[in-house]
Amino acid sequence: MTRQAMQLFKETESILLSSMSSFASGSPEEIERFWSAFVLYCVSRLGKGGRGKEDGGITLCQILRAFKLNIVDFFKEMPQFCIKVGYVLAGLYGSDWEKKLELKELQANVVHLSLLSRYYKRAYQELFLLNDAKPEENSLQPNAQQASDYYRFGWLLFLVLRIQTFSRFKDLVTSTNGLVSVLAILIVHIPVRLRNFNIKDSSNFAKKSDKGVNLIASLCEKYHTSEDELSKALEKTNTLIIDILRKNPCPAASECQQDSLSFIDPEGVTFFKNLLDEDSLKSSLLILEKEYDNAINTKGELDERMFANDDSLLGSGSLSGGAINLPGTKRKYDVMASPVKSITNPNPMSPPRFCASPTGNGYYNSKMAPITPVSTAMTTAKWLRSTISPLPSRPSGELLRFFLACDKDVTDDITRRAGIILGAIFTNSSFGERICASVRNTNRNDAIWTEQRKMEALKLYYRVLESMCRAESQILSGNNLTSLLSNERFHRCMIACSAELVLATHKTVTMMFPAVLEKTGITSFDLSKVIESFVRHEDTLPRELKRHLNSLEERLLESMAWEKGSSMYNSLIVARPVLSAEINRLGLLAEPMPSLDAIATHHNISLGGLPPLPFQKQERSPDNDEIRSPKRACTERRNVLVDSNSFRSPVKDTLKSKLLPPLQSAFASPTRPNPAAGGELCAETGIGVFLSKITKLAAIRIKGLCERLQLSQQILERVYSLVQQIISQQTALFFNRHIDQIILCSIYGVAKISQLALTFKEIIFGYRKQSQCKPQVFRSVYVHWASRSRNGKTGEEHVDIITFYNEVFIPTVKPLLVELGSDASPSKNEGKCAADAGPFPESPRLARFPNLPDMSPKKVSAAHNVYVSPLRSSKMDTLLSPSSKSYYACVGESTHAFQSPSKDLKVINNRLNSGKKVSGRLNFDVVSDLVVARSLSDQNGAPAAMADIATHTPVKCEQPDA
Repeated sequence: MTRQAMQLFKETESILLSSMSSFASGSPEEIERFWSAFVLYCVSRLGKGGRGKEDGGITLCQILRAFKLNIVDFFKEMPQFCIKVGYVLAGLYGSDWEKKLELKELQANVVHLSLLSRYYKRAYQELFLLNDAKPEENSLQPNAQQASDYYRFGWLLFLVLRIQTFSRFKDLVTSTNGLVSVLAILIVHIPVRLRNFNIKDSSNFAKKSDKGVNLIASLCEKYHTSEDELSKALEKTNTLIIDILRKNPCPAASECQQDSLSFIDPEGVTFFKNLLDEDSLKSSLLILEKEYDNAINTKGELDERMFANDDSLLGSGSLSGGAINLPGTKRKYDVMASPVKSITNPNPMSPPRFCASPTGNGYYNSKMAPITPVSTAMTTAKWLRSTISPLPSRPSGELLRFFLACDKDVTDDITRRAGIILGAIFTNSSFGERICASVRNTNRNDAIWTEQRKMEALKLYYRVLESMCRAESQILSGNNLTSLLSNERFHRCMIACSAELVLATHKTVTMMFPAVLEKTGITSFDLSKVIESFVRHEDTLPRELKRHLNSLEERLLESMAWEKGSSMYNSLIVARPVLSAEINRLGLLAEPMPSLDAIATHHNISLGGLPPLPFQKQERSPDNDEIRSPKRACTERRNVLVDSNSFRSPVKDTLKSKLLPPLQSAFASPTRPNPAAGGELCAETGIGVFLSKITKLAAIRIKGLCERLQLSQQILERVYSLVQQIISQQTALFFNRHIDQIILCSIYGVAKISQLALTFKEIIFGYRKQSQCKPQVFRSVYVHWASRSRNGKTGEEHVDIITFYNEVFIPTVKPLLVELGSDASPSKNEGKCAADAGPFPESPRLARFPNLPDMSPKKVSAAHNVYVSPLRSSKMDTLLSPSSKSYYACVGESTHAFQSPSKDLKVINNRLNSGKKVSGRLNFDVVSDLVVARSLSDQNGAPAAMADIATHTPVKCEQPDA
């Protein structure tokens, strides 16, 4: 291990010396600790030898303690290390080093354990006291210690259960079911004196019968679990207690039952005599500790006990946000952890709004039940269980009629394809080689889990496909949808979207986006063509899954569509032939889509010898890279990235044309003329729509960052104009890069030509506070030096954003900046880039900054963290009590007797602008900027009119002319 670590360290020493300012605080001692930890972690995961201690392996916790680091800082800096030394790791350990390293899986596991530990702590504090309420004769400390041992016993039992039973997938929903089963064990066995509830009167146990409280049903209602799944989890927990702790179960009706079972229906409940008695508790803790130690020693996993012990290894930072660079995690966690709106559909999907503790527990003093990522995941899983699972696993009669109405019956082709693609996604190999190799006794449980998820994805696919066919047939006034239903790429995108939603619902650790793209052979740009239609045609889709698709689309627009191998380039090279040389130089074109037979062979999938698809070969043609259609058959309000009003296509007025329906044109060949768009190629139409979405996303990001930097409206409009021109005239600047990198450079460039005292350091400092911030955006920018570059370098390299600005950005956009400066002040040319350049020829006059859709909740001031939002029916319950009502200012209803709403708003404005410190605190949850960006649409339709609150917003103004 030492030899391998020293070899990797020497191989990367030159990279370390050139990256001293890119890590942590920049001090040499701290950078050395980080770099050494990264090297040792990579060797422990990738090097020869076992992962267990007996094979010389080491755990991440040992590494962190040795180098005095914490988890948050480790995951914050590790991606930067991987970017810089990726080629070295590939040379030493193979091109699949990233897959074997399993860094993303470990990050997701850390996030899940952090969420589950908080969920467990909250539930435990609601149900039980943390110390003995009735100590005997000065024995407070021992009783308090025993009470905390109960807490530790529950967490240890859950961890062992998770390793023994759920080790392969460790999805959040299955883990939560296991955690609730542990709570059931604790309710039955912890002494009654430590309960924080009265079983007879508690509203927490509402399901009752003549025999008493139905414990399983009550817990299912409280924690949104399935009775069937919870019963299975409880059975596994009971089996673990019997096998590991060697406890014998007693029939609930036998003489061994104690007071803890009083008023509880004994059906489905197992009682273990003396399980949590003082002596037995200590021995059980030792046994569980030993069992867990053996498990992590052989598997080299993270020591998950620290999440219940407030270990210093966790660090003081948040596991959400930029601290963990897990794609999607930040956005999803921030959205779910914020006061999101409940789903107003009268189905069992709304999380509980009230949760009163009968004993007045201070931890649950608030009437508003917290909406956590775990509770949100459970309510979303409830939708999948109640709405999708009961559906048939075969196409419905109506869908079969569409299949039969094609030029030839496509039923066998579609069912065969679905079986192959879903079989490729939901296989054992999909969920991590290391995990699969380490666990052999849970194959049956894993196979059941895999089959259940596969069936859910299949049923969702058929359901949405039927709705889409129905809509397309109305546009065509006929049922013959041959061009759509025989399109291979369209079906793969639909199946991938369905599978992604199932995986996102269960929040699996190992199959995270973009894993489904790799399994199905499509690209993220392909998937973007069905996201909008998928959401539109599945009206029961929970809000969190819509947000998930929204976050995927945002990731696509900001960077994924610009990555090497994106099918977007196959369309762009047709729509913009002038860019073909640069696209080919960088090798950006996507590879042909693999055939179904190749996928089936690779994953050893057999489907009973169905014939191969007759159109499989033609789908491999380069001409079949599809372009998204700009036309829409629905004006339903959607998020800002796909809003029908936000992205107006130049062919919007041709919607009624019957020549080329939306989905069929989206998946047509790029070189095919689009009659509905005046004869332009489908590639031109699609790329035009795609770039308009990029422009809209850029506008949102520019506005947010300029407000945070307190820049004037004039500067904001100049930045937007520059980015708009870069998108249209210097599109190649986005190749292999992130949209935020272009925005940051544009803000600094505009500041320089506007003679504004704004440094790059200030811009980066403001960007760090933005919800979408990723440190590698400004630390690692892709460049491909041409042979004639002035610095003498050649080939690919990742540099910091200032180097990129000086060496690449300025030479490219200099003419645009000069023209922008001359338009702003015709008599001056003092900008940094004014020398040796004239105005860019024939540059079109640019439109003013666009009017972005009203956001809800809407931030009304750059200086104050104040938001306004229309009152929706889902929030009515929160305003029922006088104590809650006093926290809200509602347009149309006064907060004081006999006072008009206009006076209310004046009072609010005067209070905000007075500068005086408010003596009282309102019980508001902080709403992040990300929540604002995510809350752009509501499934109930267009939002109500918003009230504009006039506030004095301080701005950083330009220096006046001399």
